Amino acid sequence: MLGWVALLWVIEAVDYATGHALDPYGISARSVGGLSGILTAPFLHFGFAHVAANSVALLIFGFVAALSGIRHFLAVSAIVILGDGIGVWLISPSNTNTAGASGLVFGLFGYLVVRGFVERKPLGIAVGVVIAAIWGGSFLLGALPTDTAVSWQGHLCGLAAGVLTALFFRRPARPASPNRLVRA
Repeated sequence: MLGWVALLWVIEAVDYATGHALDPYGISARSVGGLSGILTAPFLHFGFAHVAANSVALLIFGFVAALSGIRHFLAVSAIVILGDGIGVWLISPSNTNTAGASGLVFGLFGYLVVRGFVERKPLGIAVGVVIAAIWGGSFLLGALPTDTAVSWQGHLCGLAAGVLTALFFRRPARPASPNRLVRA
């Protein structure tokens, strides 16, 4: 996760050094050309304050999500990025350019909060409860249209993509053994 966040800072430094030449590569809502931004937007930010705002949460949530394995984490991240990006492309206002890792951050938040419950694992439930208790209020407010300068659409779509990803990766319950006694 340190490498991922460092990459975001390097990309923002390049963007700054080139006079913000990378900024147009975000998601341009409902523009065919803006579809490519679905893959690039999570790595782009509109200034150092923007990348700083996403860095700590991405480090924490990314690290916790990666504890399930790197391949699993990359698959979760890819699905969240695609789901968030498609959602932003569909529901953001026309003539807007959306970029930033916050959709992924909100997606990882939603994934971690829901994952333990759908997998019925006590440790996962505890992790989800702790994450929801610490960050839940601010994340739910961030997914509401309270600030026109912030893409609540990206936050909301990322959150929804994370929850759906947790449901998608749900492991089916093992069937009960035929010799196992179960009380009714």
